[in-house]
Amino acid sequence: MTRGEFNDLLAFAAVARERSFTRAAAVLGISPSALSHAMKSLEERLDVRLLARTTRSVSPTEAGERLLRSLNPAMAEIREGLDALAEWRGEPAGALRITTFAYAAELVLAPRLPAFLLSHPQVRVEVNVDDGLTDIVAAGFHAGIRLGDTVEKDMVAVRLGPPLRSAIVGTPDYFERRPAPHAPEDLSAHDCIGYRLSKSGGLLPWEFEKDGKQVIIRPRCVFVANDGRLAAAAVRAGVGLGYLMEQDVSADIAAGRLIQVLADWCQPFAGFHLYHPGRRQSPPALKALIAALRA
Repeated sequence: MTRGEFNDLLAFAAVARERSFTRAAAVLGISPSALSHAMKSLEERLDVRLLARTTRSVSPTEAGERLLRSLNPAMAEIREGLDALAEWRGEPAGALRITTFAYAAELVLAPRLPAFLLSHPQVRVEVNVDDGLTDIVAAGFHAGIRLGDTVEKDMVAVRLGPPLRSAIVGTPDYFERRPAPHAPEDLSAHDCIGYRLSKSGGLLPWEFEKDGKQVIIRPRCVFVANDGRLAAAAVRAGVGLGYLMEQDVSADIAAGRLIQVLADWCQPFAGFHLYHPGRRQSPPALKALIAALRA
């Protein structure tokens, strides 16, 4: 394989991952027109169409997806080999690609990642925020950050914080209009605030457990949002009951601005975990990031 062919395959992987010539070109440091020309040349040499193009988007064809699945593991090994050279340089270096969801990005990464980047100038980090459960190996990510009970069993999981707990809350004004529920089934008589998952499009179910009994409720929602802060604002305004994280509303509960109900049905669950494939040695940059996030 020539150097040009190798570069074209790297460029194809970037386009397939970014779903955009403009974004991929920015990552690669070349012009969109040069990247488009390289992809056309690659398709002509291979005599197969790899990318489906429209005026608004670009995505891999079935043949392109198959090629990408072959390229990602090889590219991951090359990246890890280059990253491992940091052991001889005396400091972590290289690129890290991390996938997570919005709540973890806000609570785990936002407070600590900037300081990590400042103290490790040779490390480059890309974060993809996505509500879906991404296959990090197939998508070419070094690691992901999710709730512990959603991490696949074949991954190495590192706990980043304490267990979490949900809370059903409403304002005092709301409970002047409606009696407090005593069991999850009572929520059918209440106005509720729902959260819509961006990836699947479904509503986040409300999960309860008490004395070994598990109950999943999909309440009647008078307001639904795919942004947690907007949903919480509706709860604090008295629109309805919310299924929120206890740590986010503890100050409101203590001050009497919100009243918590069904507390005995809301059990702790596994908190944030960083996970990565266990079959290969972790690159030094990832080890340094884990240490920073756990500090």
